[in-house]
Amino acid sequence: MPLQGVGWFLCCRQGFKLLGREYGEKEDEESFELRTKDEPTCNGRSPLEVTLTQPTHTANGPSSLSEVPEEMRSLIIERGKAGLEEDPELVVKGWLYREVRGGWIWQKRHWFVLTPDSLDYYTSNDQTAKRLGALVLTSLCSVIWPDKQTYKETGYWSITVYGRKHCYRLFTKHFNEAVHWACAIQKVIESKAPVETPTQLLIRDIEENKFNPEVVEHIYNHNPILKYTQSPLYAPLLPFPYGSLDHTSGHTGKGYTTLRDEAVKVFNSLQQLESARDPVPLIQGVLQTCLDLHPLRDEVYCQLVKQTSGVPAPSTAAHLRYWQLLTCMSCTFLPGLPVRKYLRFHLKRVQSQCPDTEMDNYAAFISEALEKTKGRECVPSLEEIQVLLNRQEMLCTVYYPGHSSCQLPITSHTTADEVVKKISEQLGLQHSQNTFALFEQNAHWERAVGGSTIIADILTRFENLFAKDPSSEGQWRLCFKLYCFLDTDGISTDSIEHLFLFEQCHDMVIRGQLPASEEDLQSLAALRLQALNGDFGTHTPLPSLDELFPGRVVEARALASLRNPQPPSAPPPPAPPAGCGQRFPAGLLSGALWSHTAAAAHKQRAEEGLRLRGRLKEEAAAVMGAIVERWKGLQGCSPQECMTAYLNIAKQWPGFGCTLYEVDFYISSTGSFSQKLWLGVAAKSVALYRQGESEPLESFPYGQICSYGVTDNNTFKITAGDRDLLFETSKLNEIAQLMNAYISAARQHQSQKSRTERESFCLSLPVLELPSQLI
Repeated sequence: MPLQGVGWFLCCRQGFKLLGREYGEKEDEESFELRTKDEPTCNGRSPLEVTLTQPTHTANGPSSLSEVPEEMRSLIIERGKAGLEEDPELVVKGWLYREVRGGWIWQKRHWFVLTPDSLDYYTSNDQTAKRLGALVLTSLCSVIWPDKQTYKETGYWSITVYGRKHCYRLFTKHFNEAVHWACAIQKVIESKAPVETPTQLLIRDIEENKFNPEVVEHIYNHNPILKYTQSPLYAPLLPFPYGSLDHTSGHTGKGYTTLRDEAVKVFNSLQQLESARDPVPLIQGVLQTCLDLHPLRDEVYCQLVKQTSGVPAPSTAAHLRYWQLLTCMSCTFLPGLPVRKYLRFHLKRVQSQCPDTEMDNYAAFISEALEKTKGRECVPSLEEIQVLLNRQEMLCTVYYPGHSSCQLPITSHTTADEVVKKISEQLGLQHSQNTFALFEQNAHWERAVGGSTIIADILTRFENLFAKDPSSEGQWRLCFKLYCFLDTDGISTDSIEHLFLFEQCHDMVIRGQLPASEEDLQSLAALRLQALNGDFGTHTPLPSLDELFPGRVVEARALASLRNPQPPSAPPPPAPPAGCGQRFPAGLLSGALWSHTAAAAHKQRAEEGLRLRGRLKEEAAAVMGAIVERWKGLQGCSPQECMTAYLNIAKQWPGFGCTLYEVDFYISSTGSFSQKLWLGVAAKSVALYRQGESEPLESFPYGQICSYGVTDNNTFKITAGDRDLLFETSKLNEIAQLMNAYISAARQHQSQKSRTERESFCLSLPVLELPSQLI
């Protein structure tokens, strides 16, 4: 054996010996446990299980690990039998109740002693008392502090201590005593050195000897835990804290147990990949687990490196499944730095050992992906996984205002900014003064996509929404649109940007977000018909009124025409003649009258609904007739002329170009408040409008705004001078994002202007002042 190999071997043995003192735990007592069918267990045993647990080793003898596979052996701490004589190392001691689970849950009083190494309990506080159990404390143990809910239910304050095999749930009637025990146990846990597993020690040795191939090969050859195995895994490769995920994460209700158990389950799923007919759902399930349980990501990477090392038949389709999952992992999550170094070394080793093979191709793809991956919000969609299995790109459909679209190839790392830049170049819009963005939208909802958002995450969300509601197919989509309206007058009438502006302006009209008179709205609808269909013809099909005219105006007209005085109520029924006996009981009679009244009210509402629907049809027909008459007068006008005339009418509104957000409630520091307003965000200012009115209630140029931002889940705050303005809206992030974009564009414009006028002592135009602070 080379000298370096001998040195490594001795160091490794010493590391395992040290690990044995920290990574194990023993239970000295024999336990006989009987459980009911529905009772949960702390140590993971199944219901209706009667077990007689023998100690794995005696207090005075070594542990026996001969029956456990070599690569899965647990290292057990060897401790001498403790007595109750006074020990200066004792931390805390006292009486506590311990929860005991049998056919029912009950509490038993014990004498507990906390030492710098363990939490022990005895039959009594006598020096000759028998020790009933010991929970060895390592850096992986955890303590759940007392909570008020348990005290309300039981009358006791409880603390729970999680160890490797068992958990102790302890009770006391005094809150201060419970806190004292929890603090003392937590302090002991924090004083322990971090636990390292054999895999971690070997990873460190590989990193230290990566430039010595002989030592590295010796490590792999003499440590089966680093290489492919067909047998199951009985313990995770990396250390995980003990305890239930209900207390250590926010993923309750998803069926997860503990991180240690989930790590073993994931390895079982990995092995199922070899025989799965369709690996895609299984791969997505593993990725979802890693998304939910962040600490498992490094573990899964280590398991995949293990299963792609020393494979007997590496080129078979079954074993390439591990490489395919590793490819999906590398495009979704980044491992921690130590595991990342280990993974990169593994990829280079495979490429040097298996050149010009599928493994070489996958290793090269993974190495490149690790340079680009920044973390995903969602796991890859089924379509994305399918293309990743073959190391290909996928196509993304992006729609334009109107009815056109394009398809772009994207990867798992493509961002919204990259797509916007690519589309702008294709359409010749890269030199436009206005800015563009991608939007998520359906028939009733729209939101701008942040520039750093991963497009693949959006496609996954669309896939999940369709899975929940298949009837929504075709509604969710990505759209490329104008975002910041910085220069609406300098757009050429024969450019595609002019078409975009026309289409987006028409969307505002249909949503009722362009204050205009009814005559102007009819003229806009006629211009829209002429631009799309050309001259009027008796056989030209007409679109529905909802595609030309805001429906709110038609509804308002119908409701106004129905505002007539209510007809007089019916006269009361005549009183029965004097002397007539009552034929029915009073209760029965009142019930009959109540039923008659409810039926009459229901009938009246139904009649009112019918009248309203009839009136809506009449008003819609009248409005459409007026639009058609105006359309006839536009004969001979070209589409460009119609679009220009359309935009000229729309630009009569002083707020043209701003983006309107509905505000549910508005209040200012002066005491004024209103409900149901529009907050308009424009290039130079922010303004408040009453819905349907063209003049703003208030306007705040950016130079007057000191700060702005989100204050809580539904409140947006703007500070202008000495005034604080609060808005309740569901569009918090969109408002802040758009204001940031306008301010950024203004700063860029100032920078360009300062460069061109550097020799001037003053500017011909006043410089736009920008907010000094973001909340």
